[in-house]
Amino acid sequence: MNNRNCASLIAGVCSFCILIVTSISSSQSVLDPNAKVEMIASGILQPEGPVWQEGLGLLFSDIKGNKIYKWTAENGKEIYHPHSDSTNGLTFDLQGRLVAGQMGLRRVVRFEKDGSQTALADRYEGKRFNSPNDLVVKSDGAVFFTDPDFNIPSGQPKELSFNGIYRIGPAGNLTLLATLTLPNGICFSPDETKLYVNDSQAHKIYVWDVVDDSTLSNKKLFYTIPKFGYADGMKVDQQGNVYCTCASAVWVISPAGVLLGQINLPQNASASNCAWGDTDRNTLFITAGTSVYKIRPLATAVGESGRSMPAGFQLDQNYPNPFNPITRIAYSIPMAAQVLLQVYDMTGKEVATIEDAARSAGTHLALFNAAQLASGVYYYRLTAGGYSAARRLVLIK
Repeated sequence: MNNRNCASLIAGVCSFCILIVTSISSSQSVLDPNAKVEMIASGILQPEGPVWQEGLGLLFSDIKGNKIYKWTAENGKEIYHPHSDSTNGLTFDLQGRLVAGQMGLRRVVRFEKDGSQTALADRYEGKRFNSPNDLVVKSDGAVFFTDPDFNIPSGQPKELSFNGIYRIGPAGNLTLLATLTLPNGICFSPDETKLYVNDSQAHKIYVWDVVDDSTLSNKKLFYTIPKFGYADGMKVDQQGNVYCTCASAVWVISPAGVLLGQINLPQNASASNCAWGDTDRNTLFITAGTSVYKIRPLATAVGESGRSMPAGFQLDQNYPNPFNPITRIAYSIPMAAQVLLQVYDMTGKEVATIEDAARSAGTHLALFNAAQLASGVYYYRLTAGGYSAARRLVLIK
């Protein structure tokens, strides 16, 4: 598919349109056909693993350059870690420490705040991992990661006879959850009841049910990307839509497995991963080719007129979760009502009121800034029109 160049170079920044698939109904469409992709950093040998942290900015790996970079709007691209041992996927744990798939040392590593490194796992049943690739931290602190074999360091043998999907529990115990031919991108649904992993070379995305927070069952083929090329990093948005990088685009698929659209990248740059960022987490950062791009792809603010009315009350899982210090909470009400949205600590004490106001029928988005709260597990509760529901959220600092 051809990219459509929508703007010329302006102050050194390229802008491109995104292509929206037109066969879907308007109520499903989450993408803005007028949104533009902007290049924010270049000159990277192999960018991967973007992750955002409020107050820090965007971090991303340069696999071949053996570095981790930081990007901010104020200072642009800077070296964050000068010798990373070929990190790939990056994320943060519940204490705000950087966790990575460190392919050069064939392990999952945690970067401590004093500058040291702690190996979280480097072997399964005494045999070295292949090349830990991408990873995600669950709200209970467990680390789920993929271990394909296409980046085993040169000259080193493959010791495991399979390529696995693993879980490192909060206590450090390692479990093999499943195997795929080439497991790569990995992400949870917003409520963490589903785990998505793609089989990279086959460009297929699979989904499992997450049982008791720790095991997988009921494997299903979720979506096959109709484009040859390696499926790579994935993320979900607050509505549960999956954003999967593959070939020169980010493919956007609904929770029902319906293609909503794709974000085309300039000059056929091969997309490798993506991550939500900025204060409101509505900017999608994309690593591709030798550059990093950003786009604000969502079509409208949640709750804007013109969208179909919800059939019932609903309280969505906050996103991101865990978060620091701002997260988004979406809820739907089928009629006008007085809405009360509150946050409680684990003892049941109210610690914040996010909303206490009359709201029209529709889907609404609330931002919760927890800058004044300590790290920990909290609950938020929606009360409206006789409806009441609560969900858990996790604050890390």
